[in-house]
Amino acid sequence: MRRALNYLLLLAILLAVAASFVGLGLDFTGLTSARGLSLMADYATGFFPADFSSAHLASIGRGSLETLAMSALGTLLAALLGLLLALPAAGRCGRTAAALARLLLNALRSIPELVWAALMVLAAGLGPNAGTLALALHTAGVLGRLFAEALENTPAEPAEAIRLAGGGRLAAFVYGTLPGVWPQLIAYCLYRWENNIRMASVLGFVGAGGLGQMLYVSLSLFQQAQAATVILAMLLLVLAVDALSGWARQRWVSH
Repeated sequence: MRRALNYLLLLAILLAVAASFVGLGLDFTGLTSARGLSLMADYATGFFPADFSSAHLASIGRGSLETLAMSALGTLLAALLGLLLALPAAGRCGRTAAALARLLLNALRSIPELVWAALMVLAAGLGPNAGTLALALHTAGVLGRLFAEALENTPAEPAEAIRLAGGGRLAAFVYGTLPGVWPQLIAYCLYRWENNIRMASVLGFVGAGGLGQMLYVSLSLFQQAQAATVILAMLLLVLAVDALSGWARQRWVSH
């Protein structure tokens, strides 16, 4: 009986996929025709060789630094805001504050970075400021939720011992709670920084600056050779940040 239900479910999925193709009215003849294949080949060959002129490389260097700064500053602001909201979200300021903080964190992370970037471009104008704010707002929702869960799972005995010895709530948190959860918070921040460096390269498509904006302009003007260099710079930047983040996790978190 269970196997029959699985087959019926698979058949229903296949029928839904087929109905989707029929409903969309996709025409694949343009892709497989000789003219379509020739146009795609001409467009693809335009990416080679990439443009490695000194002026273009200098622009890419500035764009890379801008993208790196957007991701780093956005992650830092998100970590500070996320920790600030994580304290009440973890139930340390009462049930009402916890409910409001969790609602705000859910709202921040439920809106994608691209939507935040489009809103921030309208509020702060074109450029890296909009991208930084977009990354900070979305990532604050993600980190705040992770921080709150980490705080909830931290043993309360060290902080209670400091409180019983006459210490205040701030001292109990700084010396009793934070040391036990600090490596986990650092690991979360580094992981989100890896994600943000990728997203910072995409936010430029809505005018948020960085390499993404350079790629959008190059593709809009059909400058495939320049776009190929920007794509290569994005790849190298992501690999470098991944390597740096992995080294930092091993050095600061694992020990």
